[in-house]
Amino acid sequence: MAENAVGRKPASEMLWYVLKVQTNRERTIRDALLKKIRLEELEEYFGEIVIPSEKVKDTRSGSAKEHDRKLFPGYIMIQMVLNDETWYLVRDTGGVGDFAGAAGKPLPMEQHEVDRMLGRIKEDSTSAPKVKIAFTSGDMVKIREGTFESFEGTVEGVDEHSGKISVLIEIFGRSTPVELDHWQVEAV
Repeated sequence: MAENAVGRKPASEMLWYVLKVQTNRERTIRDALLKKIRLEELEEYFGEIVIPSEKVKDTRSGSAKEHDRKLFPGYIMIQMVLNDETWYLVRDTGGVGDFAGAAGKPLPMEQHEVDRMLGRIKEDSTSAPKVKIAFTSGDMVKIREGTFESFEGTVEGVDEHSGKISVLIEIFGRSTPVELDHWQVEAV
C-alpha cells in the first residue's frame, strides 16, 4: 500500500464498511458525518454514505403513498479509506456506535455483499416499488369489498409486487382460493 507524503492512503483504496448507529437517527447521523467530513476537509477519503432502503407503496384509506423502508434499521454503509484520521472522525460523530467487525477492528465488506445490500444485483432503480402488506400466510381476514364481501378466510399467500393476496374461503363446504387486492380485506 502506497502512502503519500503526509502518511495518508490514496483515495483509490476506498472500501465499504458498516456502521452501527442509533436506530431511527440514521438520516441525521449521515448528515452529521457529511458535515464533519466537509469541515475537516477529508472529502477525498470518503465516498458514498448510504442508508440501505427500498421503495414501498403503502395504501391507507384508498390512497397509495410511496416511501422508503430501511432494510437494516440501526446500520449505515460508508465507503471510505480507513486510517487513524478517518476512523476517529467517524467514531467521534454523535450517534455512531462502532464499525461492524471482529473485536472492534473494522472489517471491510466483500463486493458481492455491497452489491446485494445496495440492490445492484438483478434490479434497476426504475423497478416498481413493493406494496406494503400487513398480512402474512396463516392470518385470518374478513373480505370487506367485492363479490365475497363479509366472507372470512385464511391468507394463503402474499405478493408484494402486485399487491395481491390469496385467501382460502369456504364455499359450500369446500375451501376455495380467491385472489384479492390487499385493500379488500381486513384483519379479524
